[in-house]
Amino acid sequence: MENRYIKLQAPGCNVPLKVVPGHFATNHSHINYYIDMTTLKTRVSEAQEVARDLVGLYLYNTFVDTIVCLDGMDVVGAYLAEELTKAGVMSRNAHQTIYVVTPEYNSNSQMIFRDNIQPMITGKNVILLMASVTTGKTINKGVECIQYYGGKLQGISAIFSAIGELDGMPVNSVFRERDIPDYQSYDFRECPYCKMGIKLDALVNGYGYSKI
Repeated sequence: MENRYIKLQAPGCNVPLKVVPGHFATNHSHINYYIDMTTLKTRVSEAQEVARDLVGLYLYNTFVDTIVCLDGMDVVGAYLAEELTKAGVMSRNAHQTIYVVTPEYNSNSQMIFRDNIQPMITGKNVILLMASVTTGKTINKGVECIQYYGGKLQGISAIFSAIGELDGMPVNSVFRERDIPDYQSYDFRECPYCKMGIKLDALVNGYGYSKI
């Protein structure tokens, strides 16, 4: 797979998105591209650039107290918090600063926040930050978790999203489906690759891939 990377550029973004064509399975669907965000999430210069691209979406009439990071987006989340603070986005936290937190998963694969983290969610204005959005099902779990603990969702952001909105709320992203030629997502029961007997290349999620 490492030899099949294609680098794609989005308008106004200075860092490329690396994708690999093939047959891949996520938790909820089959897709024809693996989107590699490893360096975008872990390399300082690239994480900063992603944060700069996302910050403009929250500069007007938005309070942000907490950023909830999924898919290992903590580094981008920290830089997004910094960019929001520099841009003058208001926080209602006592110290006028933004929390950056990550939920845990319990034995039922439900997202939870421990007692010591819950005050950073309850009554707070929250942005949900993800690496990639394919079907929106993981977003639903994240939103349910935030609302369960009393958070007020102010926005959803991702590096890549195949959907533009979920239940009326925009999904803000650096890269969209239109930036990846012929990108397709299929219900696993209707996957044309499976019907043709083409084996999976890897299992993938927001953290990376595992070859099969």
